Amino acid sequence: MKEIFIKYKIVILRTLGILMLVVGFAVHFWVTPKEGLSKNEIATINAQRMESHAMRGSGSAVKKPKSSSAKIMQELKNKQKKQMEYLTIIIMLLGIGSLGYSFIKPKS
Repeated sequence: MKEIFIKYKIVILRTLGILMLVVGFAVHFWVTPKEGLSKNEIATINAQRMESHAMRGSGSAVKKPKSSSAKIMQELKNKQKKQMEYLTIIIMLLGIGSLGYSFIKPKS
């Protein structure tokens, strides 16, 4: 096993580096949200807004305070988003590192 790694070290490192870069970019673009909304999404949001306004009626609007679980869920989502960003950065740096290391000439 060790002989195989030594024999194909350059090929293994380059393949691993390329694979890590591809996975890093794929995860980054998969997780990154869309910048804009489509016309159908805007129309759906407007329809929901009109329905909620009609359901409230003409009475005074009483706002309910958010529960503490909503804050906890929001913090959890933010923390997961940050972790995913750090993970993609680490994966891409490891991919670049293994690619760079594979191009270094060994000292004989």
